[in-house]
Amino acid sequence: MKKMMMAGMIVGTVMAQAEDTIALMQRVNNYQIAHPKMKTDDRNWERGTWYTGVMAAYKATGEQVFLDQCLKWGEQHQWAVGTEKQGANRLFCVETWAELSLLKKDPAMIAPVLKHLNTPSFNSPVGPTGVWYLEGLRRYADSLYGACTLVMLSNATGDQKYTGYMHAFFWDVLNELYDRNDHLFYRDNRFIEQRTKNNKKIFWSRGNGWVMGGIVRILEYLPQDDPQRERYVELLRQMSAAIAKHQRADGFWSPNLGDADEPNSPETSGTAFFCYAMAWGINHGVLDRKTYLPVVDKAWAALVKSVTPEGRILWGQLVGDRPVALDKDDTHEYVTGTFLLAASEIYTLRK
Repeated sequence: MKKMMMAGMIVGTVMAQAEDTIALMQRVNNYQIAHPKMKTDDRNWERGTWYTGVMAAYKATGEQVFLDQCLKWGEQHQWAVGTEKQGANRLFCVETWAELSLLKKDPAMIAPVLKHLNTPSFNSPVGPTGVWYLEGLRRYADSLYGACTLVMLSNATGDQKYTGYMHAFFWDVLNELYDRNDHLFYRDNRFIEQRTKNNKKIFWSRGNGWVMGGIVRILEYLPQDDPQRERYVELLRQMSAAIAKHQRADGFWSPNLGDADEPNSPETSGTAFFCYAMAWGINHGVLDRKTYLPVVDKAWAALVKSVTPEGRILWGQLVGDRPVALDKDDTHEYVTGTFLLAASEIYTLRK
């Protein structure tokens, strides 16, 4: 009887934690809806990242309000690709369209992106060079967050050429920007030889977060028998081990993983991405629970403390391409997205 009572108390506590996480997700998301950073008709990467978090919140919790929000956004934009020049950035909003298409079995939701990808252009895979994902003629780590869209499209259409595009894209960027000694990514090739004032390397926290988030989203949709799946799993393990070593005592990561003193401040967008990816790895048996659960718990506790009573997330580095000093009140729509991604996996972990 005593054991049964203890088991009941544990289950009750876990469910209460899960319900608290849902309430926190709703509070953060509602704040962002009430305080948009972008124009009403925007569908570019900042808002696209937010909505990947909204969709993840729905998939984890089943809360209809999150799904309705995503459907309304897609319908508003008639499922069009992003308006950015970069091919990879154009896919950030399409991540949500593709997940909705898989859920609703509605090919109309991905018809515009299929047309885009199959029309020769400098920013499409069938363009003259085949290198369609550049930013200012440079490969850049952020782009890899959009890569998962392509495997989703293969799942939706049955056409494996989109997964082929993804593999070529992902490993091409990795071959130029991945430091095989530190197991971290440079944001782009300008930073490979750069050093801080302390003569340390520059590994942008959010830049590596884009990659980590991209990897787990690829693994979520990549078939188990895909010959390249183990490469992504091994990369996730390498990066998780490296990133865990750089976690601060307060549970956050600093803007520069290579030099926590330049600048020395917490940063929530990178922290949330790392929390999300490692929690996903634990939930899917890819990362060792005993090793990474303490890292995830510390990160989540730090993230929760960064949320104000009205739902604003603090310490989120503003739009940029490198580690910079930030203010406590800095935030953006993509910061909300990374928080919701982390929260969705924490909810699953607790449940």
